[in-house]
Amino acid sequence: METNKMFRRDFIMVLAGQIISLFGNAILRFALPLYLLRETNSASLFGAVTACSFIPMIVFSLFGGVIADRVNKRNIMVGLDFCTAAVICIFYLCLGKLPLVPLMIAVLMILYGISGAYQPSVQASIPLLTDNEVLMKANALVNLVSTLSGLLGPVIGGVLFASFGINPILYISTACFICSAVMEIFIHIPYTAHKEDISAFKIVRSDIRECTDFLKNDKPVFISVISILVLFNLLLSAAMVVGIPIIIVQVLDLSDEYLGFTQGAMGLGGIAGGLLTGIVSSKLRISGNYLLLAVCSAAALIMGLSLFPIVPSIVSYVVITLMVLITMSASTMFSISMLTLVQQQTPSHLLGKIMAVIMAVTSCSQPLGNVLYGLLFDAFIDIPWIIMIFSAVSAFIVSLCSRRIFARLEKETASQEIA
Repeated sequence: METNKMFRRDFIMVLAGQIISLFGNAILRFALPLYLLRETNSASLFGAVTACSFIPMIVFSLFGGVIADRVNKRNIMVGLDFCTAAVICIFYLCLGKLPLVPLMIAVLMILYGISGAYQPSVQASIPLLTDNEVLMKANALVNLVSTLSGLLGPVIGGVLFASFGINPILYISTACFICSAVMEIFIHIPYTAHKEDISAFKIVRSDIRECTDFLKNDKPVFISVISILVLFNLLLSAAMVVGIPIIIVQVLDLSDEYLGFTQGAMGLGGIAGGLLTGIVSSKLRISGNYLLLAVCSAAALIMGLSLFPIVPSIVSYVVITLMVLITMSASTMFSISMLTLVQQQTPSHLLGKIMAVIMAVTSCSQPLGNVLYGLLFDAFIDIPWIIMIFSAVSAFIVSLCSRRIFARLEKETASQEIA
């Protein structure tokens, strides 16, 4: 009976819409930064542009969370998918007619801003379409279909980009967003209209204050967890986002197809992590989450060791791709566990806003990390292993420090369940 509820029509349509739109997103996010890197051959510029693109995602995720709790979530998803398709069309018309770097910065900033506003609506809709008893499995399934798009997108994008250039990718991604928007029109998500007599700015300010008060007064341990994630994003996630394309394209001097397969391995790792979470959801302990972060750090260390000059390029590539898969599996299990915990312990009227605040704050370190690692890879391009080892060791120290925080979180959760 629980399975039927979890797989009812509207939940399935949300999943289907996510597969289509996230596939378009995956090939786009693969191709646009790669196009810039190929055209400029600059690691620092690559890092700076990707850093700029993260800033609007942080800002708009906050507004997206506020809007998600006050506007029909279906309408948000439909409108933003249509907007994304329009932005891609404008980019296609301007490509080759305007300077590449400012055009790429503008387009990536808009696309990431839309993504930041979009995701709180999706995440806040899941508890409304499933029962609490199967919420972790529902989150795992949403993550599974999302990472399936992440698996296929870069692989197909790498082949298309290497063979035909950027244009076919723009055509396909535009079609994906239009199809997703049309499908989402027919989704029904429970919604209660809010009548407001104050300005939109005051609503946002009031809602954000309500979120911060909830975190400080009711769930201060969440703040500690967020701090750990901020550090981990700065030290390890940014190294992966910036480092993997630079290492494969410039250091190992391999083709775009190789990068596509490695990015696809990230998607495969996400699928594996989602499947494992669904299978062992009843056995996962909050206090053990620090081990998942430690696994990610260890994988990054092995990547760094594989970049020693004595290691053949193809061997380095295989090791890096395998470690990327392991990293994504562990990080996906961690993300689903944390997401489910927040959903279960947050009042429904605050859920969208709390998810947005967490996403925004934890992402704040990403732009700084991208710039930092872009500069580091430019300066140490001949010894890239030292960058990855530094990143891995630093992240491992953070993971060890998080052990006590997750133990405290597990204790508070158990006390709440007893009460």
